[in-house]
Amino acid sequence: MSFRDEFVWGAATASYQIEGAAFEDGKGANIWDVFTHTPGKIADNSTGDVACDHYHRFADDIQIMARLGIKAYRFSLSWSRLLPEGTGRINQKGIDFYNSLIDELLAYGIEPYITLYHWDLPANLQKQGGWQNEKSPEWFEEYATLVARCFGDRVRYFTTFNEPQVFMGCGYLVGEHAPGLSLRDEELMLACLNVLKAHGRAAKVLHNMVVEARVGLTVATTMVIPDTKEDVESARELFFETGKGNYVFMQSFWMDPIVLGRFPQPLLDCYGDLLASVTPGDMALISKSIDFIGLNNYTSHQVGTDANGRPEILTRHRGFPKTAMNWDITPEGIYWGTKFYHERYHMPIYITENGMANGDFVSQDGKVHDPQRIDFLHRYLLNLKRAAEEGVDLRGYFQWSLLDNFEWACGYDKRFGIVYVDYETLERTIKDSGYWYRDVVFQNGENL
Repeated sequence: MSFRDEFVWGAATASYQIEGAAFEDGKGANIWDVFTHTPGKIADNSTGDVACDHYHRFADDIQIMARLGIKAYRFSLSWSRLLPEGTGRINQKGIDFYNSLIDELLAYGIEPYITLYHWDLPANLQKQGGWQNEKSPEWFEEYATLVARCFGDRVRYFTTFNEPQVFMGCGYLVGEHAPGLSLRDEELMLACLNVLKAHGRAAKVLHNMVVEARVGLTVATTMVIPDTKEDVESARELFFETGKGNYVFMQSFWMDPIVLGRFPQPLLDCYGDLLASVTPGDMALISKSIDFIGLNNYTSHQVGTDANGRPEILTRHRGFPKTAMNWDITPEGIYWGTKFYHERYHMPIYITENGMANGDFVSQDGKVHDPQRIDFLHRYLLNLKRAAEEGVDLRGYFQWSLLDNFEWACGYDKRFGIVYVDYETLERTIKDSGYWYRDVVFQNGENL
């Protein structure tokens, strides 16, 4: 047994990172449009105004996907391209764009996987408090209803939110991402609960309006690797722990209420007063609302057990291999993380992002040679294959990313794509890793 015959091999992107056309055809501003135009927020002072110009070049990019044999494309919609003010007035040109994108994908036999929210809240809604506003779940429900009505006749797979830990933690707590806030616990918890309620409302709409809809939520995972066989329980405990001060970044804070219908007890012990507003009706809406879990994974912690029997994150040796993001290369983590998720939640799992930033460039022969990325992907996929062989319910894998793109606060310095983008000419060049991935897809991973 290896990957199942119907295993989905895909690639992933996000609207703000690739689309460009930030102020064209009636699109409204979103929080990243505002944030990137604020001096000092982005490392190279760049913006996503043009990005990869996917808005005008999507047909060419889909042809590239077809050449690489990619079976599914996970992309996000720009909320403010469809609803410029976030609610109310509909922008038909935005709908036309995504209709054309979806139709072109289907013409090449590529399954569309839509993410409703990949961090780009309409700026007009942020002016009204964003996710802190008690009306925000209703805003998201209105948006999801429009998506279901316009695209649900051709799209079956939907993700409500991408990495709530990151857009909440980095955008509303740490402040290094849009909208750049640093909220107090009571403010942050309110925003997080509104996101959970918004997820529940959107999932209900999609299930009710779209025939055979499959709805998920994607979380960011810094996975865990037990240092020894004796540390497996410590690794599992650390992976799902949550409590004072760290809840927004943790797995169980988001997934326990959605899948298990309850918040983790350590969280209730710390923040019971802040969670008291969650009604049984809210929990019924939030829970049992998904058909699959999406996991994004790039790196992992090495976990041991201290003298008191508690989990501890171990320090790795000097010179430990890292990507251009300075993230440790830890392929075993994707095995352990998917295994622990399977044991806790018993849900179908997609790896919705996995890849590495590398110092890529066009060589004298006109090609982009990226053996480090090939080695990285090979190691991670071998460990994913091991998890599949041991019975983890893995349904698909989406390479991050199809294209080099705008990497949020890092700007354009970090290249994650299996397709190289010249940001001056916008010319695309398939990297060696793209051709390698094509062979993996063709053989359903049997060549790993």
